[in-house]
This record gives sequence, structure tokens and C-alpha cells, in this order.
Amino acid sequence: MAGAFALRLMPRLAAAPPGRGKGGGGGASRVAGSRALVTKKPNKEHHLWIRKETAGSGKKALRLIDTVSKCPNEKEAIYGALDKWSAFEPEFPIIAAAKALGMLKRRRKWLRIIQVTKWLMSKGQVLTWTTYDTLLLALFMDGRVEEAESIWNTIIQTHTRSVPKRLFSRMILMYDIRHHPDKVLEVYADMEELGVRPDEDTARRIGKAFLAFGQEEKEKYILDKYLKKWKYIHFNGERVRVRRDGPLA
Repeated sequence: MAGAFALRLMPRLAAAPPGRGKGGGGGASRVAGSRALVTKKPNKEHHLWIRKETAGSGKKALRLIDTVSKCPNEKEAIYGALDKWSAFEPEFPIIAAAKALGMLKRRRKWLRIIQVTKWLMSKGQVLTWTTYDTLLLALFMDGRVEEAESIWNTIIQTHTRSVPKRLFSRMILMYDIRHHPDKVLEVYADMEELGVRPDEDTARRIGKAFLAFGQEEKEKYILDKYLKKWKYIHFNGERVRVRRDGPLA
């Protein structure tokens, strides 16, 4: 048995590559090579596709809110304070500014939102659609509907094919609350031209605008086109599909 085991082991020993032993030079060179790969210095070049560092952006956003909260409602004072807030940043703190706008929205600080957003625009920063939506809402809540309409016209002329549905819905909601059915229909005409499908709430407001002009057939057409024919309700502990204008299905 011992002899057979030794015969089976000998070919493996013979096939072992040189340098695998304690004194082999090949193993040392491979170890050195692997160490060189591990200790290779990272490339410190700046690339545009590297994600910006977001660490500490929440604290920066709180500092921004604290900064504008202490300022009087004067453009020069607000812009000067915000310039100091961003003065020592290696890159413009757009992430912190966006977070600050979200916090101000939750706190319903509409005037401060308008001031910070206009400062961002004065710095040449490209606003996101969320920021535009927040700005339109702030202008509406602050009673500056004409200014919101001016911003909207700029948006629709500059970004004709990429304006999202929620901005159309925002403007229709604003005009509906202000009882401007003619302007509701103007926004709807832009939606039709650009192929933007309104959500159900927006479709009801559009139908309401047609009804204000006595066009009941167009109201019915809008509701039939954009409202879902089925809805789900809970009946006797079960989820049941029903027609919007009919009995249980």
C-alpha cells in the first residue's frame, strides 16, 4: 500500500514547476509583482463622470437655511450672504442647495425658496425639473402668479420637448384655482401638441375648463379619453374591480 501511494505521488512531484520551493526565485518575483499591484497609487486625475462627493451636504444645507433666515428681505443682503456661504467651496455646492430647497419647501418658506432659486439662476446654475416645480409652487403660494407665468413661458420656450408632465399639471392647477379656464386650455393645447398625457386630476380640471365655456361634449370627450374605466375598492374585505359609472364587476 505504501509503495503504491509513493508511485502515485511521484508524477505530481515531478510535474511541480521550478521555484515553488523555499529557495526558488520565481516565487519571490511573483510575490514582489503582486505587492507592486497592491501598492499601486490610485489615479488622482479629475474625471467629469466621477460622482460628486455628497458627504456633509446636509450640514451645508442647514447652514444655508440658517444664513438666509437671518437676512432681511433685500436682494443685496440675500445674495451677499449666499455668496459667502459658497465662497470657500472647491465646487459649487449644488447638491446642498437642492437639499436646502427641499427643506424650505417642507417648512413652507416660499419667499426664501424664491430668493435662493433666483440666486442659483444668477450664478448660471442649471435648475432641475424638481427645482423649477418648487419655484413655480413658491411663486403661486406667495401670490406672484404673473411671475410664475413668466417663468413658465421661459421654460416652455427653452425646453419644448423635454418638459415633464408635473410642470404642466402644476400650471393647470394654478390656473384652475385662480379661475382662469382660458389659460387652463392653453396649457392643455401645449400638452396635446407635445404628446403629454395628463393624469386623472389634471384631466378633470381640463374638463372643468371646457364646461366653463359651455362645451359639455368636449368635457365628456376628455373624461372618456383620460380617466380609467375601472377602479378598485374594498368590498366585504375583498379588493373588487368596479366600473366608475356602473355596478360591481
